[in-house]
Amino acid sequence: MGVMQTLFDDCFDFAKTDIALGPLDGRYRAQVSALTNYLSEPALNRSRLLVEVEWLIFLAENRVLKGLSPFSEDEKRYLRSLITTFGEAEVAELKEIEAETKHDVKAVEYFLQARLRGASEVLDKTSLPNYLAAVHIFCTSEDINNLAYGIGIKAAVQQVWLPQARQLVDQLTELANQAATVPMLAHTHGQPATPVTLGKEMAVFAFRLRRQLSRIEKTDYLGKINGATGTWAAHKVAVPGANWPQLSKSFVEHLGLAWNPLTTQIESHDWQSELYSDLARTNRILHNLATDCWSYISMGYFHQNLAAQGSTGSSTMPHKVNPIRFENAEANLEISCALLETLAQTLVTSRLQRDLTDSSTQRNIGVAIGHSLLALSNLQGGLRGLDVASQVMARDLDQNWEVLGEAVQQVMRVEGLAGTPGMDNPYERLKELTRDSKVDEATMKEFLLSLGLSEDAESRLLALTPQTYFGYADELATGEALKN
Repeated sequence: MGVMQTLFDDCFDFAKTDIALGPLDGRYRAQVSALTNYLSEPALNRSRLLVEVEWLIFLAENRVLKGLSPFSEDEKRYLRSLITTFGEAEVAELKEIEAETKHDVKAVEYFLQARLRGASEVLDKTSLPNYLAAVHIFCTSEDINNLAYGIGIKAAVQQVWLPQARQLVDQLTELANQAATVPMLAHTHGQPATPVTLGKEMAVFAFRLRRQLSRIEKTDYLGKINGATGTWAAHKVAVPGANWPQLSKSFVEHLGLAWNPLTTQIESHDWQSELYSDLARTNRILHNLATDCWSYISMGYFHQNLAAQGSTGSSTMPHKVNPIRFENAEANLEISCALLETLAQTLVTSRLQRDLTDSSTQRNIGVAIGHSLLALSNLQGGLRGLDVASQVMARDLDQNWEVLGEAVQQVMRVEGLAGTPGMDNPYERLKELTRDSKVDEATMKEFLLSLGLSEDAESRLLALTPQTYFGYADELATGEALKN
C-alpha cells in the first residue's frame, strides 16, 4: 500500500457527509439550482404524486368507476395541497417507503394512500379513506413516469432554460446594435479578409440562436396513459362502457401535455430525442460564440473589463485577465452536448414492449440541461465584461489595405463588361499586387490611378478604405432579421 493511500485512509471521510460529488450540486449550485425544482429526484416524485392525484380526481369527476363520485371542493383542495406542501419531510418519508417497496412509483402510490387514510383527521366530512383501491388504478409505472417526466422537463425548459437563453440572445442583439457601425477586419481561414462590423458578427449569432429557440419553444411534450402494453386491455375488460382512448387523451391534455395515442408500455420518448437534439444544436452554436469571443479577446478586439468580470485574472501573471467565463462555457457546453446527444440517441430504443434502460438514462436529464444552463450563465457574465476595442480594430484595418483587392477586382469586371478598355485579367492583376504582401494606402491608390477606370468608378474606389468597406453590415446588425 502506497503512502498516499495510507494518508487517505487516515483522512476525514467525506463520504459520510452531504458533500456533493458533482460540480452542479457543489461548486456551481447557485447557477443551476432552479432546475432542482423540476428535474431532481424529489421533483420527479412530486410530479409523480401530482399525476396520481390528478388521475384520481379525473376518474371521479368523469364518473368512470362505480362507487367513485366527484370529490367536494374541500377534498380536491386537500388532495392538491399534497403537491404544494411536498417538502423535505415528505421527501424523507417517501424515501423510507421506497426502502421497503424497492420500487419508486409504488412508494408514491403508498404515500398517497396513507394521505387518504389520514384525510378524516383534516376534513370534517370526507369519503377519501374509502377510495384506497382507486389510487394508481389502471396505471402501469410508466403511465405515471412518462407524464411526470413530461411535466418536469416542460417546466424546466420553459421556466428556467428558455428565459436564460432568451436573455443571452437579447444581450447579443443589444451588442449587435451598439457595434453595428464598428468596422472590423474579418478573418476567413484565420487570414485577413473583407471587413465586416463587429455588430454584424454578433447579429449572426443572435439570429442563429433565435431560430433554435423558436424550434425549442414549439416542442410537443407528449404523454400517454394506456396500461401495460399500450392497449387499455385491462381497462376495457374492467370498465367496458368507458371510452378509454378519449379519456386518456383528455387526461394527458389536462396535464398540459400532447397525447401520444400509439405506444408500447412506454411513451416512445421521440419528443425527448427531438428536444435534446435541438438543445445540443443550440449548445454547439453557443460553443461557437464562446470560441469566437475568446479569439476576439486574444486579438485585442475585445477588452475585458476586470470589474465586470469579477476576476483577478492569472494567479501569477498580473498583466493577464483570463477569458475564464468563455472557457468555462465551452467546457460545460461540451459536457452538456455529450449527455444530450447520448440521451437523444438512446431514448428512442426500447427492446420489444419495454426495457428499463430509460429509467437510468432519464435521471441524467437534469445534469445535461444543467451544464447548458451553467454555460449560459457564464456566457452572459463574459459578455457583460467585454468592452469593444474599436481603436485596435481600426489599426488592424489600416494595416491591411490589400483587403480592398476584392472590391477593385469586381469593379474592374463590371467596367470591362461596360466597355472600358484595359480591364483584362483583374483577378490575376490584383493577385500580383496583394498576394503575400502588405499593401498600404499609397500603394493601393497608385494602383487604382494606373488602371484607367471610368471617372465614377475611380472616384468610388479612391474614396474606399478598409474602415468603410463593409457593405450592408451595419444594416444587417440592426435589421428585421433580429426582430422575428
